[in-house]
Amino acid sequence: MRLKGKVALVTGGRKGIGRSVALTLAREGADLVIVSRTITADDSVVLDTEKLGRCVMPRQVDVGERSQVFKLVEDVLGHFGRIDILFNNAGIYNPAMLWKMSEEKWSEVIRVNLTGVFNCLQAVASPMMQQKSGSIINVTSSEALLGSMGQINYAAAKGGVYALTKSAARELAPYGIRVNNIAPMADTDMTKVIAHDPKFKYKYLERMPMGCFAQPEEIGPSVVFLASEESGYITGQTLCIDGGMVML
Repeated sequence: MRLKGKVALVTGGRKGIGRSVALTLAREGADLVIVSRTITADDSVVLDTEKLGRCVMPRQVDVGERSQVFKLVEDVLGHFGRIDILFNNAGIYNPAMLWKMSEEKWSEVIRVNLTGVFNCLQAVASPMMQQKSGSIINVTSSEALLGSMGQINYAAAKGGVYALTKSAARELAPYGIRVNNIAPMADTDMTKVIAHDPKFKYKYLERMPMGCFAQPEEIGPSVVFLASEESGYITGQTLCIDGGMVML
């Protein structure tokens, strides 16, 4: 097991990519803190993690609320004593065309998808700096790199994550902390319209040389790679898991 003895904090971990990644990390030996605004101890991701023999701490947290995030990290350190991995995945979407985008839709997506990533990254940075080790994996998007129709708020937030990751990687490298991005394109609740509605589906598939959306289970192995020592000399990079949609 590549992550035995490690503690991983997974935000947005109740379903979709977050759920799949959490279970993949657990199979590789990591104990887990699984964060969602609605998670409970009876959620399947919690029960399935426990079946794998791993310790799991579910926590209801709104990552856009700074005080909640810092209290979470304080509790995790009190329970586990360390944080080795952050999978910074929590996000929402609220689509509208530019000329119809309300201030509320803009602000809420930025608050969760960009400020939330910053809050979590900053909160874990200090304990990781003291440990002189850690791996942080943020979630950006192909929409940040290519642009998007109808999701200018989402694309802008994910573009911010893309840039934030590079700056954080430079600042934290001297402390033995690596910071990388993944840019996935998977069939989840968040992408169900573009993955299944014929009006959008085939436009996206035309941009993917591999001709299909990933399943959430296909994302976890790449996160394990970035979390483990196998990627020990990689930082500040974006790994696109999107069937070839983006080729950097």
